[in-house]
Amino acid sequence: MSDKTLVCRECSNEFLFTEGEQEFYQKRGLLNEPGRCPDCRAARRRSRGGNDGEPRQMFTVTCDSCGNDAEVPFQPRLGKPVYCSECFSAQRSAL
Repeated sequence: MSDKTLVCRECSNEFLFTEGEQEFYQKRGLLNEPGRCPDCRAARRRSRGGNDGEPRQMFTVTCDSCGNDAEVPFQPRLGKPVYCSECFSAQRSAL
């Protein structure tokens, strides 16, 4: 394997599909090369969410662990703890 230059189907700019990325795709069983450059892939991820390509709705919450404000991509339910990113990571690694 060696680095490949691909053309983005969104912006038509060339981008590098590195040897490491190709190995990652192969390990994951992904058969198709990426069709979008990293910038267009990131923009697409940010825009996904609601129907019709609307941006994902975010909800402001207070972290149940540290008390700081945080934004989460889901409607919190009563009786279920909600954590900021840092506390969520700490909770996950403690398990």
